[in-house]
Amino acid sequence: MEKQEDVIVLGGGCAGLTAAIYLARAGLSPLVLEGDQPGGQLTTTDTVENFPGFPDGIGGYELMDRLRRQAERFGARFAGDAAEELSIADGDKILRGAGCFRCRALIVATGSSHRPLGVPGEREYFGGKGISVCATCDGAFHRGKTVAVVGGGDGAVEEALFLTRFCKSIYLIHRRGTLRASRILVDRLLATPQVIPVWHSLVEEIVGDGKRVTAVALRNLESGERSVLPCGGVFLAVGRIPNTDFVGKLLPCDGDGYLLGLPDNPVATAIPGIFIAGDCADRTYRQAVVAAGSGAQAAIAAERWLATALGSGPVKPHSASI
Repeated sequence: MEKQEDVIVLGGGCAGLTAAIYLARAGLSPLVLEGDQPGGQLTTTDTVENFPGFPDGIGGYELMDRLRRQAERFGARFAGDAAEELSIADGDKILRGAGCFRCRALIVATGSSHRPLGVPGEREYFGGKGISVCATCDGAFHRGKTVAVVGGGDGAVEEALFLTRFCKSIYLIHRRGTLRASRILVDRLLATPQVIPVWHSLVEEIVGDGKRVTAVALRNLESGERSVLPCGGVFLAVGRIPNTDFVGKLLPCDGDGYLLGLPDNPVATAIPGIFIAGDCADRTYRQAVVAAGSGAQAAIAAERWLATALGSGPVKPHSASI
């Protein structure tokens, strides 16, 4: 029979590792299931400049490695498994994938994945080579350049408007002739001369010189005409996919699959002992520092729940403090 853990953290990104640090410092020796991408999405970011405490910036991979080593220092344990199914038996949470794991408390911090375009050049130039999914993270690296944003919803328009702080011009490429974004955002975008809408256009390839992005190849969906649009970077804003398929119908999700917390405690769920943190439950901010904060909240909530569930009474307020 599989070993029963007091607490498992599912996900090795910013939220999961922060939760592991707090749990380990509380003496709970959490097991972190890192999945197939240890460190999460941030490991694909060349330089992180907006995480507190790093005035000169830090590589995304290095930041995640530091968080992991910090969690290990306090007693967190790691396994490379990913969950494919979540179930409950006798109050225990059971995770099945390549292996089977059982725990009393579970923190789900599986993050989200960007929705890919699925075109040539996308993989080759993603992460530090010109393709990004976060203008807040990477916009400053394109100062004075011409870039392209792909998408037509609120996220795409917000990315384009944010990039006006740094970029000479921004092409907003959308497959339709109108934007799906809210009216106030659309009005603001159309009144911004730096942003140039490219309507009825589909990205067919992201072009580069082997080192960085140099252009996007487009096809006009009305005329069928093909063209090449020079640019120094591409920001993908065609949506994100929360990594929550494995929960089935066990945990409440919104219509897009983002996990839902309780009204009075956003990191707790309707199932006692299951907590949520990070981008799998955040469709709004999607920032590393926000994920870290929610990971800390989930860990403290899990520690307090475990103390009561195991019969040792409520924990002292300072037990998981900084």
